[in-house]
Amino acid sequence: MTDELNREHILIVRCGEVALKGMNKPYFERMLLERIRKLLKKFDGVRAYRHEGLIYVRADKDMNPGAEGRDRIIREVGKVFGVASISPAKECLSTMESIGETAVEYMMEAIEERGVKTFKVEAKRADKNFPVKSPDIARQIGAAVLKGCKVLKVDVHNPDVRLFVDVRHDMSYIYQDKIPGFGGLPLGTNGKGMTLLSGGIDSPVATWMMAKRGMLIEAVHFHSFPYTSQRAREKVEELASLVATYCGRFKMHVINILPIQEQIVENCPEEETTILVRRFMMRIAQELARETECNMLITGENLGQVASQTAEALTVTDASVNMPVMRPLIGMDKVDIMDLAREIGTYEKSIEPYEDCCTVFLPKHPTTKPKLERILESESRLDCDRLIREAVESRETVNIYPAE
Repeated sequence: MTDELNREHILIVRCGEVALKGMNKPYFERMLLERIRKLLKKFDGVRAYRHEGLIYVRADKDMNPGAEGRDRIIREVGKVFGVASISPAKECLSTMESIGETAVEYMMEAIEERGVKTFKVEAKRADKNFPVKSPDIARQIGAAVLKGCKVLKVDVHNPDVRLFVDVRHDMSYIYQDKIPGFGGLPLGTNGKGMTLLSGGIDSPVATWMMAKRGMLIEAVHFHSFPYTSQRAREKVEELASLVATYCGRFKMHVINILPIQEQIVENCPEEETTILVRRFMMRIAQELARETECNMLITGENLGQVASQTAEALTVTDASVNMPVMRPLIGMDKVDIMDLAREIGTYEKSIEPYEDCCTVFLPKHPTTKPKLERILESESRLDCDRLIREAVESRETVNIYPAE
């Protein structure tokens, strides 16, 4: 008889980059565990704990989430930044008899469910005091499986199943899948950033990428009502909710930039409109960032993609603020950005055809090589401080919750 353990409902969660943090590793692991536990609150009877460098997610013995519930838990845990991979596993006592019986049981299920015909055992002895060495564990467990599952054969080169045996101090684990997570660093381990979030493809991806590096997120969104519609704003809030499924609840400050655009159109050269509006956006974002204790600004700009994103234009834009500006997409191909948007689930919402404030008063021939001295001369015709102050004071702040 196999030992009476809750083998069915345990997941092994592995840390990725967190494991390389040396003396700071326990801090990063605690932060990762905290994020996983927070996410698991939506599941009844499911808990997470840390032991021997791994995180385990376990359903209570009287709970049976089933395959569908287990897969949903895996998908949700896989969204937590810092998770490298997840393995649904069977747990048993760390004895050769128990490991062998559990491996046979595991492979019998694989035969019934998927018609598996070949296998290979790969063993790892995390507990170095265990009396059997890793190669011998693999050989003996392989022999037990061959004896218990007559239809199976060993294939060391291209097996249907790679059967992993992880031997630890008290318990051992049998599994085959290593389902990849997104990796990165746990949220809250790398400061806080103010992201300029639009309804396009790029800025949600840029926000996601910085959150993946452990950065907490706050957002600002600019619109030009009534030139942009209420539905366009709702689209951005829906996009933000999709991003929040990875980085958790955050605040988004919504600002009507139309009064500033009108002043620029009335007083400044037409070809400079785009770069001037962009500089105002950056300065407003900086004011909000300081107020909300953000360390830096985040944008979805990509080198050379549009007139305001040439090297010269980005240099002039950066001169408007004295806070670091993170542009994680700066050297990426557009196709790669689109692929990542699809992977994280923001692409379909991003391409919905609603108005954007950046297209309001768009000049026919925007300058692509602006000179800072000319831009400063144009700005001298505007009451910049007043316009920025009024924009910040007029903001509406909304809470963004993860999409269901």
